[in-house]
Amino acid sequence: MGRFVVRRLFASIPVLFLVSLITFGLLWLVPGDPASMFLDAGATAEQLDRVRRELGLDRPFLLRMGDWYLRLLQGDLGRSLLLNRSVTSAIFERLPVTLSLTMLAFIFAVLIGVAAGVLAAMRHGRAADQGLMTLALLGLSIPEFWLGLVLVWLVAVLVPIFPAGDYVAFMQSPWQWARHIALPMFTLACVQMGFVARMTRSSMLEVLGQDFVRTARAKGLPEPYVVLRHGLVNAMVPIVTVMGIMIGGLLGGAVVIEQVFSIPGMGRLIIGAVLSRDFPVIQGGLLFLALIYLTVNIIVDLLYAVIDPRVRLE
Repeated sequence: MGRFVVRRLFASIPVLFLVSLITFGLLWLVPGDPASMFLDAGATAEQLDRVRRELGLDRPFLLRMGDWYLRLLQGDLGRSLLLNRSVTSAIFERLPVTLSLTMLAFIFAVLIGVAAGVLAAMRHGRAADQGLMTLALLGLSIPEFWLGLVLVWLVAVLVPIFPAGDYVAFMQSPWQWARHIALPMFTLACVQMGFVARMTRSSMLEVLGQDFVRTARAKGLPEPYVVLRHGLVNAMVPIVTVMGIMIGGLLGGAVVIEQVFSIPGMGRLIIGAVLSRDFPVIQGGLLFLALIYLTVNIIVDLLYAVIDPRVRLE
């Protein structure tokens, strides 16, 4: 297993390089001038040239890219053009907020999705099965930003149960943190919840039709034991695969959800950087998100061997 981890880590390096290369190239090739963000609309050409020189924007594209990769190898993501601080400090300030939102949404989606999928498989063809799968399909179909706006209107404006936006740190007030993060967490989890439920149902139906499950039932074992011990355990490999894919969807969805609910996470940081053409922040933020996604996928691959000993990673 150790060799597998090392191989996956080395295989991640070209992926991160490709992500950084595409991000850097696209950002610096799009039309527009970041220097104009620092000056008034009536700035003269001499003022623009001065700001470009101060920011290093007058240098050739390849030299800027080479300098960025050289700093990246030293762990330096550069300095924000507008925040006037290092990109690394800006990311680490916002990263815990995004991670807490995505991890809570992940746990909620997995627990509810797996439970709904197992129940639907146990009631295959009945009203419960059809109802749960209809809800799962509905969750997959509703855009996250629209669902977030509807929930804000329903349970924050019409019936003020939860706050409509803003964010309170956990260390400041755990209760207020839970109230403020509940709506965005549920909104972010809905799409992934339906995805997990449908995959769990499909995998469970396949496993429950196997001979070893029929043998367990013929031996008189309780149905819940058969479903959970013999069914769910053997159906987990496809479900774990879905969990790895979910992380990408959650990180991407967090960008939108943080805007809808005014949460000061990585999503708002990146969107603000895009609007202000703060290229170092965009590059560093996207690189961090790609690194998180690759790390989660390595962990998912390791879980295969834990769940199913027949899977060999070496």
